[in-house]
Amino acid sequence: MKKKTLLMDLDGVLNQYEGEFDKDVIPPPKEGADILLQKLNFDYEVKIFTARDIIMATNWLKKYNLFDYISGVTNIKEPAYIQVDDRCITFDGDYSNLLKKISEFKVWYKS
Repeated sequence: MKKKTLLMDLDGVLNQYEGEFDKDVIPPPKEGADILLQKLNFDYEVKIFTARDIIMATNWLKKYNLFDYISGVTNIKEPAYIQVDDRCITFDGDYSNLLKKISEFKVWYKS
C-alpha cells in the first residue's frame, strides 16, 4: 500500500530556528526531531519542505542522521495529504473568521 505524503517544514519545526534567519546557517535539530521522523516514516512518505537551498538542507539532514527517514527535500508545494509548518493557519471553510486568524497569528516561539 502506498504511503500518504506528509510535507514537513524545516525551520521552526525540525530545527531550533526562532526567527533569526541566516541563509548560510541552519540551526541544530530540536530535541526529538529524529524520533518524530522515525515514527512518521512508518506510516507516511515524509518530504522536507523548505525555502532554504535544497542542497544545504539535504546536507544538514545527512549531518544529523535524519535523511534516512525522509523521501526527499523540496521547495515546491507538492501534492500531500498533510503539511506540518510553524507558520500556517488551518482554513476551516469560513472566510468571515480567516482575516481575524491572519491578523492575530503568532509563531509558536513568540506566543
